Amino acid sequence: MIRNAGGRTHDALRRVIISQNLLGTKEVVVFHHTDCGILTFNDKTIRKTSRSRSLQSPMMLLRLPSIISPFFPSMTSATEYHLGLLKAKLARYRAELLEPSSKGAKAGEGFDVQKSGDARVVMIGFPSVGKSTLLNKMTSTVSEAANYEFTTLTAIPGVMQYEGAKVQLLDLPGIVEGASQGKGRGRQVVAVAKTADLIVMMLDATKSLDQRRLLETELEAVGIRINKQRPDVVFKRKTAGGITINVTVKLTKIDEKTIRTVLQGYKIHNCDLMVRQDINVDEFIDILLGNRKYTPCMYVYNKIDSISLEEVDRLANQENSVVISCEMGLNLDYLKEMIWEYLALVKVYTKKRGEHPDLSDPVCLRKGATVEVVCNSIHRSLAHNFKYALIWGKSSRFAPHAQKVSLNHFVQDEDVVSIFTK
Repeated sequence: MIRNAGGRTHDALRRVIISQNLLGTKEVVVFHHTDCGILTFNDKTIRKTSRSRSLQSPMMLLRLPSIISPFFPSMTSATEYHLGLLKAKLARYRAELLEPSSKGAKAGEGFDVQKSGDARVVMIGFPSVGKSTLLNKMTSTVSEAANYEFTTLTAIPGVMQYEGAKVQLLDLPGIVEGASQGKGRGRQVVAVAKTADLIVMMLDATKSLDQRRLLETELEAVGIRINKQRPDVVFKRKTAGGITINVTVKLTKIDEKTIRTVLQGYKIHNCDLMVRQDINVDEFIDILLGNRKYTPCMYVYNKIDSISLEEVDRLANQENSVVISCEMGLNLDYLKEMIWEYLALVKVYTKKRGEHPDLSDPVCLRKGATVEVVCNSIHRSLAHNFKYALIWGKSSRFAPHAQKVSLNHFVQDEDVVSIFTK
């Protein structure tokens, strides 16, 4: 055991030391300027002792997982059980401290930009990375660009025409570290990012890679999960009957005891749970909260004309990355192609009876759209008066001939649809 933990240390702020007594209890001693806090992990209790208010605050608890994890390479099931309970509490603290409250928001504080076009792409990044210049290059919108930070103070929308589709581009103000906590109007910026179909993370190729990590941390803090798929877990609340857990795969990152502990932490005592994927505690908590947004993200490195060819090649070969130069107009056409690919839109052409299909004005939809979605995109009364539809293209069973289909038929890219009403 460590006996002189309460004294002032030579470290700048705090230090972490792990000790283990004869009973097998692990203690994390968190040194502060004048005091220390101790977290005790054993089979029955989790104890925190501290006289310092800073160690008792929820913000200190938010940093504990990154502090503790290096010292527990092989944790016992009991330790995992208690850490699962702690993570559930930490998620609630994040919701209270980091996510904006609807009651506290004042009128006119947010960036109220009406969603238009077939998809929305949001450009997010630190100040002076070239977001406004990229918007000017790819759309007909004029956004002020200058050689000083925070040139853009509100959301500037623009429309990019590509493959017959209209894609809305949003130039958001530059954010700073701590934006998820409200610094520099960061909450309003990341709130707009939640409405995006694709996030373009603008990065400066001349700066370190820490900018990417910081931006990812800010988006994670407000519930945006970039380049991730929603876990294959079905969660349904019920009024009675207790907790029913069905697992179809082998769970290696979480066990049933931890699942029940997290559910109890959220005061959920009656529910049905179907787990079809090997998930961890964090992914399970995201399912319970239900307000996470899973959005694709593209990392765009600007100012490649200021770095070496070897560095450009290294950045270009990273996953989900595109290298460009807004000032010299390098690689912008490829960026448009990648945006279109990431959005994964499906173009459907309409055809009137006895006429040729209109190939100049396609209907752009999401993958997995049905004929009913096509009807609603044209006019809301079409689905109500729908009789049948004829479809030509990849989704037709009798291609190249037409197939008579219902509202539930799934369309594919470049299909031709002719709708008949009652």
